[in-house]
Amino acid sequence: MRILTAALAALALTGPALADSHLPDLDGRTVVVVTENAYPPLQFVDPATGEAVGWEYDAMAEIAERLNMTVEYENISWDAMIAAVGQGQYDMGMTGITIREDRAEVVDFSDPYMRSEMVMLVRSDEARFDSAEAFAADDDLLIAAQPGTTPFYVAVYDMLDGNEQNPRIVLFETFGAGVQALRTGDVDLVLTDGTAGEGYVAASEGGLKIVGEKLGTEDFGFIFPKGSDLVEPINAAIADMKADGTIDALNKTWFLDFKVGG
Repeated sequence: MRILTAALAALALTGPALADSHLPDLDGRTVVVVTENAYPPLQFVDPATGEAVGWEYDAMAEIAERLNMTVEYENISWDAMIAAVGQGQYDMGMTGITIREDRAEVVDFSDPYMRSEMVMLVRSDEARFDSAEAFAADDDLLIAAQPGTTPFYVAVYDMLDGNEQNPRIVLFETFGAGVQALRTGDVDLVLTDGTAGEGYVAASEGGLKIVGEKLGTEDFGFIFPKGSDLVEPINAAIADMKADGTIDALNKTWFLDFKVGG
């Protein structure tokens, strides 16, 4: 069951009324948004309900209401998403996508809607390492990653030896599969942004924890085909939501209040 705080509910009522006076009106335009549904709490399928939910879904609903647009969702794997959006197969993409210069050669990004710092997610009984250096020094330890993601490149170039075929990196199609492998002991570490990491820890019933220092800062943005006319209105809506407290309310809902299956 989706959880919506009273603060966010109040903002949802007042936001569009404010937006009518100064935000672009897309006149009911249908926008096809593609996502992975594998990156809680940003977007995922709630196992208790089978419903696709998360921070990004609520944010997109708010943006759609403010801009007077209709959203349709499609699903795709992470490794195909950026190329598919860049080729114009979809109008937008969302899945906690880090804004990076190499990706900006393929797609256009919105302004950042969230900033996060990368952390090390481990099992709660992990005692062999508590830093990136200690992890790298033990050749028996394995790390889960999705190819082409920021955690993958951090693992390869910042933690290990720069070899993208290093056997210590175990590749998974989805982020959630990597976390499940961590929980079952098939790997020893998952790198993730702090927001998603905190969400997994909160939902793990004591099974997971975060260790060590943060490994870097990343900004998340929505993606669009190059030259998309949606970038400017989406940016305007993001700015409006930051200004009136909606972004803060979403953060509270999904990073503090939400419990999987709640």
